[in-house]
Amino acid sequence: MKKIVGILILTVLFSGCKKTIEQVQEDLVLKAMTDGQWQITNFINNGTTISADYANYKFQYFSNKTVNAIKNGTVEKTGTWDGNASTMTTSANFTGATYPLDLINGNWNITKNSWTYVEATQNIGVNTKFMRLDKL
Repeated sequence: MKKIVGILILTVLFSGCKKTIEQVQEDLVLKAMTDGQWQITNFINNGTTISADYANYKFQYFSNKTVNAIKNGTVEKTGTWDGNASTMTTSANFTGATYPLDLINGNWNITKNSWTYVEATQNIGVNTKFMRLDKL
């Protein structure tokens, strides 16, 4: 009986630690994304570089999981975003967006990142996208 109680206690402790670690990871993602503005410095859509189409945009991420697309200093569109440190994924949704913001919508796999940049890919069928965001 003592072994079962010990195993139950260890299970609860370890599951609590796992949740704490996941929460710390999520908090770090939130802090990294919401601290400052970001700019798309490289965007490749099916092999075609269209980075220049994002040159006038900056993105401000907020802790309530909204994001502003700011073009030439004015908020053009507000969308939603999310990030998951354990699966190395992020997502964005600008409802009703037109080109080029509509290309950001969807789920992205983070391939490289630091406090100052994120590189991600998105594959939907035969369509492949690459995006690099740099913190300003």
